[in-house]
Amino acid sequence: MTRRAAAGFARLLPLLLIAAALAVLMGAVLMTACGGSPDTQSPAPTATVTVTAEPTATPTGSASPSPSAPPAQTTISLYFLRGEKLGVAERRVPRTTMPATAAVKALLAGPAPAEQKAGLSSAVPAGTRLLGLSIDGGVARVDLSNKFGSSGGSLSMTARVAQLVYTLTRFPTVRAVEFLVEGEPVAGLGGEGVALDGPQRRAQWRQFEPPIFVEAPGVGAVIASPFTLRGTAVVFEGSFLARLTDSSGRRIVHVVMQASRGAPEHGRFAKEIPFSSSAKRGTLIVFSQSMEDGSRQDEVRIPVTFAR
Repeated sequence: MTRRAAAGFARLLPLLLIAAALAVLMGAVLMTACGGSPDTQSPAPTATVTVTAEPTATPTGSASPSPSAPPAQTTISLYFLRGEKLGVAERRVPRTTMPATAAVKALLAGPAPAEQKAGLSSAVPAGTRLLGLSIDGGVARVDLSNKFGSSGGSLSMTARVAQLVYTLTRFPTVRAVEFLVEGEPVAGLGGEGVALDGPQRRAQWRQFEPPIFVEAPGVGAVIASPFTLRGTAVVFEGSFLARLTDSSGRRIVHVVMQASRGAPEHGRFAKEIPFSSSAKRGTLIVFSQSMEDGSRQDEVRIPVTFAR
């Protein structure tokens, strides 16, 4: 190499070194941009939890109906016959604004099979229809079809009148009953000439009350503890016994009842009687005892159901 050439190379050497350094630097930048060194792990991605809200239920079509509440009921008392005396049945019927009308219609239809099995009957002729009923000033005016005055002797005629009088005067708004047949007031009933002059009150028909006349509970009543035993009695010194048994005849409770008066007067009685039983049904038995031999007298049996 000539001296001139060496001098030229010496002048170019710094430029070549600078160029080489720039090349190395650019290579490093390019390697970093392409992913860097294989020994360097990329950081793990941060976990992201996505919460999806439950969609609001939107009813499609008809919604399932909720269980309907049992219909409201009311209790009515019907005065049938037990032998030749009055006996009471208790029924639950759909609540109505005309309970007296419902009671009369039920009475005219006669005792149900379970009531007949308990010894109840009726003197009201089958097929008797209620044509109208109004209550004003404590007097119920009941209009009946011609059938009401047909068939039967004097006992049957008077008994059917007593059944209507007692059934209607059970309501606190009724003190007496006036009878009409086919829309016309009647002074007498049937060929027996049963007098019906003016409104009829209970006091006029007391001969149909048994010695121990239980008005509550009646046959078929649903009772809970305590229940009220209520009615009238014409017994010696006004005292008699009441016993509640289960369906197998086992005694549940036994109480002494005391009426407000003794025979021969009519005395009233009312007493709350608590009891406990797992049975579903039972019988209320009322009776007086003979002063001579202690035997039962005036016994009445009333089938009941125990409330749950």
